Amino acid sequence: MGRPRFWDPEGRRFGGIPTYPWRMAPAGYLTRRQLRARGLRPGGQDIAAQILWNNHRGVRAAYLYRLTLAKPVRPMTEGRAAALAKANAARRTCPGCGRDAGYVIPAHLGVCLPCSDTMPLAA
Repeated sequence: MGRPRFWDPEGRRFGGIPTYPWRMAPAGYLTRRQLRARGLRPGGQDIAAQILWNNHRGVRAAYLYRLTLAKPVRPMTEGRAAALAKANAARRTCPGCGRDAGYVIPAHLGVCLPCSDTMPLAA
């Protein structure tokens, strides 16, 4: 058995980025989600490596960042929390009837579900 298909630690075959197969990345490299679970963020660093794997959608990629260069997540301030609440409220407000739908308005409809039921079908 030879080396795995996506084994390229030198970055010669896959876009100049060191590449590893699923579950074979070296220690010290984490995805954004893994960093966030530890209370960290990439902090402006470039992608250090990637993981490639096949699934039913084709070849998928997950980018990796160095743990040693990661920075703590910025704390949520009152101003940021208020801005986030306002933005989320805008995503729930139907432009057709002006009511808070209680859910994010589907982008493909552009209005809440009751308003979309009353709209005429496109020809």
